[in-house]
Amino acid sequence: MRLSPLFLALLATLSLGSVAKAQTVTRTPLSSPVELVGQTGGSEQSVCGNIDPRASQTIQVTEAFASLSFQVESEGDYTLLITGPDGFRECVFAHNYDGGGIEAPGLLTQGEYQVFVGDRKGERHPYTLSITQ
Repeated sequence: MRLSPLFLALLATLSLGSVAKAQTVTRTPLSSPVELVGQTGGSEQSVCGNIDPRASQTIQVTEAFASLSFQVESEGDYTLLITGPDGFRECVFAHNYDGGGIEAPGLLTQGEYQVFVGDRKGERHPYTLSITQ
């Protein structure tokens, strides 16, 4: 049985604390935290390490301003890249001195944002991405 991508995105958005596959679309306001799993790195080189050409997650911010928090847990030298409207671009690196996790809170304006989980060494490791509002 084949399910539509829209149905899967809706299911991921509405499920409390659910784990969804990477590359879904989520709209704000979030009714519950979103948690995704995937692999760090990819074939495309960027200033934020090697990333997959397709975003791990797309966020549709439907409010004038949305306070969102992104958290990533993984192994290796992983990164978080968030791109959006009007040239918005934020890159955060995992550092050993802060326990290796990435936390990126932010106030985002209305529009579409893409989230990539990369790796500075081009390696691939499992990751968990959590998005809360």
